[in-house]
Amino acid sequence: MRKVWLTTREQRCWVHKTANVLNKMLKHIQPQAKDKLHQIWMAATRKEAEKAFDLFVETYEAKHEDAVECLKKDRDVLLTFYDFPAQHWTHVRTTNPIESTFATVRLRHNKTKGNGTRKACLAMVFKLAAAAQKRWRKLKGHTLLTDVITGVTFIDGEKHKAA
Repeated sequence: MRKVWLTTREQRCWVHKTANVLNKMLKHIQPQAKDKLHQIWMAATRKEAEKAFDLFVETYEAKHEDAVECLKKDRDVLLTFYDFPAQHWTHVRTTNPIESTFATVRLRHNKTKGNGTRKACLAMVFKLAAAAQKRWRKLKGHTLLTDVITGVTFIDGEKHKAA
């Protein structure tokens, strides 16, 4: 995407990151760690999220170095959503909307045991996506998409007024 749209920002999926971090921890520690991870991405502001992030690192760094490193390496791209409208955060923090879009295609691909020709595959994907699109819900805050596309600055989910 960055080759086509030079200013594209990346947001890593919190659902997958949480699973990856917890997978590197002992089972009896996971519930507390999960709560601390949720405190990061559920924070109302980037400043609160940074504080919760630092608390997680401080709490688990000594005994769960791999888990902490897994989280720390993506710090910036895990908090990108704070630069977008707050109404979009639930959509931006996870890849689930994207994955569910392709679930139909993946299911059909598995059932038909292959793509057939390239042309047939593209036609199938197009038709399946078009059919699935009828059941999609509108993006929360879809009226703010124009602001996002035109480059309006958002800080902690709120439109920033230039000085």
